[in-house]
Formats: sequence, C-alpha cells, structure tokens
Amino acid sequence: MAETQNKRQVVLDTETTGLSTADDHRIIEIGCVELVNRRLTGETFHQYINPEREIDAGAMEVHGITNEALADKPKFASIADDFMRFVDGAELIIHNAAFDVGFLNHELSKIPTETRTIKAICSILDTLKLARDKHPGQKNNLDALCRRYEVDNSNRALHGALLDAEILADVYLAMTGGQTSLSLAAEVTKKEKAQVTKTGTAQTKKRKPLRVIKATDVELGAHDEHLQRLEKASDGQCLWLKMNE
Repeated sequence: MAETQNKRQVVLDTETTGLSTADDHRIIEIGCVELVNRRLTGETFHQYINPEREIDAGAMEVHGITNEALADKPKFASIADDFMRFVDGAELIIHNAAFDVGFLNHELSKIPTETRTIKAICSILDTLKLARDKHPGQKNNLDALCRRYEVDNSNRALHGALLDAEILADVYLAMTGGQTSLSLAAEVTKKEKAQVTKTGTAQTKKRKPLRVIKATDVELGAHDEHLQRLEKASDGQCLWLKMNE
C-alpha cells in the first residue's frame, strides 16, 4: 500500500535531429514533468542539448530548433547524470515510448562510463499503446488525443519537449480517468515558464486546466444505491461506505 500511495511518474518527451538512431541521429531537447500520486507537482527537467551534428531539415520543420541555437548548449554526456537522477525509480510515461527510449539509450551508449539503460532504472508506460487499446482504428497522435479528451493544446504551433510533456500529462490523466489535481498552472508561474527561449520556439504558456465533470444528483443517487446493494451482498463489508463514514 505504501508504494501505491507514493507512486512517482515522470512524463517525458524528446526532440531529435532526425528519425533514426541507425543514422546516428541525436537528442536535442528533453522535457519532463513529475507526477506523484497522479498529481502534477510542478517539478520539471528541461534541457536543450548540442547534438554534435546537423539537424535534418524535416525535423527542423517539426520543432523549429536550429543548429545555431544549439551551438552553445551542453552535450548530452554533461547533463546525463542530472537527467538520470531525475527519472531514477519513476514510471516513465511516454507517447510512442520505443522512439524516445531508443534515443535515450543511444545517447547513454556513447558515454564510456555509463553502463545503465533507461529500463534498468525506470518502468515505462507507452500512452500510444494505451490509446490504441482504448480507441482502436482511430487516430491516436497527441493532437488527436487532445481533441478527444478536450485538453488545451492551443500553444502547440511547433513541437517542444517540455510543452508536449505537459500536454501529455493532462492527456494521460484524462485517458486514465482521473483529474485528481491539475496544479501545474500555479507552479508554472513560479518557474516563469511563459518565456520564449533563444531558439525562438515558444515554450510552456499557462494553459487552461482540464474541464472537471461533476456527477449529477441522479448519478450520485444511483451510485449510492449500488453501494447499498454491495453492502447487503457483502454482509456489511462494503469498503466504499466505510471510507465515507
């Protein structure tokens, strides 16, 4: 029970120089947001990275990050320890996890002193697989899920790792049935994430929280009747009623 009560999840996204590690494409941005007990804590990890190679033109059209903007950014090896500490022990929530995990492991493999892989320190939940299981035959990219679950992505003119991680956190909470506390907006103000970075790519702006749908009186009445039936069938052992005493 203690493990469940303190479950830590990290919603993660990356941007890269291209599509395939087989062509030695590299990570240029990592964005992570933290959830504890399904609550956004406001803790984040965000870093632009010098990939030590050119960005493909097609990738640049997606995220808008230029080679020039990354010239003075740190290399992955110099930020790897901070990143691994942030995600260590968490369940990573990633949309199309194979892509991001593959790139992260590719970067780690280039560090002579690093022997770990992402799966060695984290468990992984792929929201693309989750969405396909819930909505077979439908579009399940992040924009489609935002429309389906009424998550505000109006600031997503270009892809950005931190912004996409924050949007995915909202989508994940909606998709798995719980708006426990979408408190990131208040924390965002403290961290001044409404600024635009040197790349010219707009990062996180304050977004509207998920719409909270409250149960109607009729639904509450039906729920109470169902609990009473469970109470009778279990000879007075309905835990839901005991929790509300």
